[in-house]
Amino acid sequence: MPYLVASLAGDEQPDGTKEPAPFTTNALVDGEWMHYVDYAAIERDALGLGKLAAVGHIVSSSNIELVPEVKAVRVYRGISQPPFSTLKEAERAFKTGEQEQVTPAPFVGDSVVDVQLFYPSAESLVSYQLSSSLDPGLEGQEDTANLILDYADAEPTIFRIRGLLKEPVAISRSTWQAARTFVVEGVRHILAGYDHVLFVVCLVLGASLITSLAWRITGFTIGHSITLTLGFFGYVPSAAWFIPLIETGIAVSIIIAAVMALNASQSKENYMSAFVLTMLIGMLHGLGFSFVLQEILSVTSSNIWISLLSFNVGVEIGQLAIVLILWPVLYAISKFMPHRFNMVKWVMAIPCIAIAAYWTGERTLGFLNAI
Repeated sequence: MPYLVASLAGDEQPDGTKEPAPFTTNALVDGEWMHYVDYAAIERDALGLGKLAAVGHIVSSSNIELVPEVKAVRVYRGISQPPFSTLKEAERAFKTGEQEQVTPAPFVGDSVVDVQLFYPSAESLVSYQLSSSLDPGLEGQEDTANLILDYADAEPTIFRIRGLLKEPVAISRSTWQAARTFVVEGVRHILAGYDHVLFVVCLVLGASLITSLAWRITGFTIGHSITLTLGFFGYVPSAAWFIPLIETGIAVSIIIAAVMALNASQSKENYMSAFVLTMLIGMLHGLGFSFVLQEILSVTSSNIWISLLSFNVGVEIGQLAIVLILWPVLYAISKFMPHRFNMVKWVMAIPCIAIAAYWTGERTLGFLNAI
């Protein structure tokens, strides 16, 4: 709901009052304006709330913008929204009776709006463009998760795009085009996840030979692929302490990888030991990836395995990008400036250990609070 109404709130007046956004009420509580759902306004004009979504979402085909009709609107507290990840679930959500009201009225920020829009077209659309003009000015809105499920074909396609959709997104019946959006999300996640980046850096730092690097990367890949799948499908503890525990383990894994890098010996390295250790650490990181994917995609979504595989491929691409940038540089230093190589390793490893140690302490506190 904040995406629809946040930008429509009035300015504070000289007398201290503030004009609420449409379909909301507000009150000054302890010096801060709190915004609530206005059920009375929704009851008077439910489709009016849907029109905000209709105006803010633009569907076009062949450069012709389609004019939407609002068919139905439902407002829920986020925790009570019915399942909405398949076509049948969406249809079922709109078959309920009148708008349910809860007391006290929920905060706008805790509310979800389901809107059914109909875009009449003179012809059946094989492909179309979807964009949004909504710009609510919310913190972190650049990371908005958009999941688009298209059921035009017998086999639905799923598109995953991040941001406010200011640029039109091409929706087609191409399974590859849909899968590509999850590949991009996987790449984005590992490159934006600084703990994962630091671990891969330390992994590369400890591999002086291409054979050693291959064993380590393979172990890490196998490990995170296993737990990414298991974690996504819920075959892990669901207690509140579990995610903080895994995040703490990921921070500790960076320290382990950095120490391994500093102690690495080209002549004495046991490739199988390195493989097993990196596979076990990869299993920790895979659980971290699975938590992110659960936020993106529901287990009941269509084409789940394609989306899951594509996200994992994206993670691999991001990981390999770091390797391909860093390893040739380190290899060149070891060959042409061998007397400098150990110093370079220490200069890179010590900051990694320091940052990971800070994360370990911070996340340990989060784990202790969770239990």
